[in-house]
Amino acid sequence: MNARRFPSPARVRYKDAMRLSKRILKSTGGQRALAWLAAQYVRFVAATTRWRVDDAAVRRITDIGEPGILAFWHGRLLMMPIAWRGRPRPFHMMISEHRDGALIARTIAHMNLHTAGTDSRNGGLTALREMKRRMDDGGWVGITPDGPRGPRMRAKPGAIKLAQLSGRPIVPVSLSVSRRRVLRSWDRFLLAWPFGRGEIVFGEPIRVPRITDTETLEARRQALEDSLNALTETVDTRCGGIPIRPAAEMPDTAATDPAAQAGDPSDGGGRARA
Repeated sequence: MNARRFPSPARVRYKDAMRLSKRILKSTGGQRALAWLAAQYVRFVAATTRWRVDDAAVRRITDIGEPGILAFWHGRLLMMPIAWRGRPRPFHMMISEHRDGALIARTIAHMNLHTAGTDSRNGGLTALREMKRRMDDGGWVGITPDGPRGPRMRAKPGAIKLAQLSGRPIVPVSLSVSRRRVLRSWDRFLLAWPFGRGEIVFGEPIRVPRITDTETLEARRQALEDSLNALTETVDTRCGGIPIRPAAEMPDTAATDPAAQAGDPSDGGGRARA
């Protein structure tokens, strides 16, 4: 008869520590502390990295006081506030009601950027209306066309619909660093280390006519996806890293999901494995 095997004390302590850490992170106080630490870390990386910024495309728009839509991939989300430093216009990131979204909202708030929540009952449709209102008030909005669930680096139609609805330009942007870790999350989330080199490049604006046909909308969506992928490859290569590649093509079923179409800019939810 086989003797019953019991877990080692070390394994028990590890599991207990993991349970405790999860409870802490789910608590409001734990999230506030983690958000503060994350914001300080982003500031530290920003201050200790030697940045090269190519922002001529976005300055042509901000210099005349026009609001716009900043589009970037979900995997570059955490460091994106660095790209907006010193710019004169208010910047709003749309955040979902998911627990991870609340953590990101608190982190962004510590960096003096604005956030606006979405209503999960209406998904992307509510987000589009809210973003248009923020731009009508003179601000810029941030959107991740591949968020919140992917596929990675594949643009959903939400940013294009917002540009059509608002009449505002989309400005694609990407960044990378020479010292980094790429996580094995669905978006290949980029975690920057300090004391390296950084590249930030803004692409040419994309405008969408208010009255147009389906083919034009699809062409603009593809142009946004191609621009973001080209920018991302450029900054990764300049920083000496292996460029991160897009996931497989987006399934056709995503086109019928309003929340998926929106391409939530920064909800941070659902870090499923790719």
